[in-house]
Amino acid sequence: MSARYKLWYWPDLQGRGEFVRLALEAAGIGYDDCARAHGVDALLDDMEQRADTRGPFAPPYLERDGMVIAQVATILLYLGDQHQIGASGIADRLWLNQLQLTIADMVAEVHNVHHPLDGNAYYEDQKDAALIAAAAFRKDRIPKFLGYFERAANANPGEWLLGERWSYGDTSLFQLVEGLRYMFPKRMATIEQAYPGVAGLHDRVADLPGIRAYLKSERRLAFNTDGIFRHYPELDAA
Repeated sequence: MSARYKLWYWPDLQGRGEFVRLALEAAGIGYDDCARAHGVDALLDDMEQRADTRGPFAPPYLERDGMVIAQVATILLYLGDQHQIGASGIADRLWLNQLQLTIADMVAEVHNVHHPLDGNAYYEDQKDAALIAAAAFRKDRIPKFLGYFERAANANPGEWLLGERWSYGDTSLFQLVEGLRYMFPKRMATIEQAYPGVAGLHDRVADLPGIRAYLKSERRLAFNTDGIFRHYPELDAA
């Protein structure tokens, strides 16, 4: 392993931190998952100590040599440059970052499906609104986003987003598909065949040696109803 980072994220869920973990695991980059090792209080204390400096707004954030990098897309852009899991040319670097930011947009919309009124309130307290939000998300937003990612998957020759080698964009699309399959199994079973490029990328990422090992390990937590991708059967339909 070529470097050792400190990754800070909530210890009991995949969440946004999983997009960072997958890139690290696929590339064999050493990291310490600090809150899993030391508890949520350690994460809160670390954030508090950084509050009056150039600290993060929220986890996940990555620490190395006194430098702190927050926001998933920024973390992955940095790791891509440092470990050759991104792009070398400026046009490709920006395009890959654009894709990552679009993934982040969809992840935010995913969260708003089950929390359409108040992110701090319980799902049960906004369930009626969530039913309406989920119907619109299933019908319109999933096809719109997956259609965009399908075009991106077919934009370059080769098996990966950038052509001949996987990048952090590929691992992030893998996680997006995994999350959608968990959250909306009926809907994804109905429409996924319309996006063979995205499905193919997912399968090739799953077959990367680092990812295969990670998915079999205890480090890969299961999806649950505390994370971003949550399966409530009443919100899913074909």
